[in-house]
Amino acid sequence: MNATTATPGVPERAADFSDLKAVYFNGTLKKSPETSNTHGLIEVSRRIMEKHGVSTRVIRTVDHDIASGVYPDMREHGWASDEWPELYPAVRDADIVIVAGPIWLGDNSSQTKKLIERLYAHSGELNDKGQWAFYPKVGGCLITGNEDGIKHCAMNVLYSLQHIGFTIPPQADAGWIGAVGPGPSYLDEGSGGPESDFTNRNTTFMTWNLLHLARMLKDAGGIPAYGNLPEAWKTGTRFDFENPEYR
Repeated sequence: MNATTATPGVPERAADFSDLKAVYFNGTLKKSPETSNTHGLIEVSRRIMEKHGVSTRVIRTVDHDIASGVYPDMREHGWASDEWPELYPAVRDADIVIVAGPIWLGDNSSQTKKLIERLYAHSGELNDKGQWAFYPKVGGCLITGNEDGIKHCAMNVLYSLQHIGFTIPPQADAGWIGAVGPGPSYLDEGSGGPESDFTNRNTTFMTWNLLHLARMLKDAGGIPAYGNLPEAWKTGTRFDFENPEYR
């Protein structure tokens, strides 16, 4: 999808993103249809993606019966019910995964933490190339709240995503916080959240960096497999590693 107008000093977009899929996980503690401030910020990013043909889905985890645990299906580990196996295909089929949520007590919400644990449950699975399952998906995060902690929460989310195999682009986080202490939330009238140039800029940059990196990885066929195949390592392939004891 080509840009319709050119801005001096700004390169034109030549990429087509219409074959990409993105999923947003909202870690709010509020069940639908209660207003979620996190959803308000998600929509800023999602609208950009939809404008360029990306297929998007937003999952509010608290609306689903997701068991706690670090296995793909917790019904096999004592839980009577678990909707995660029905939700996971949205991750499996996505090129872009955005973890979003509120700050509580300076940290990510329990719903966000549960999501990270359930993603971790699949980190030992392999993709078609024999790499870990989340190669070459890209990940980002959005944080909202009216207390300090955006960077702390983003560090936790982005570290967790890269550790289990996601690729993280530059400036892959954005957020909004009001004044410290009780006060208006992002979507509250007069909060200044939707009008915040800093938040809107960072959310836009994050969204485009996710799109660009997802496009690059998809066009390249993913991350090259040499040097990162766990089954090959098990059978003795060492990908140029030398044990210093045998030098």
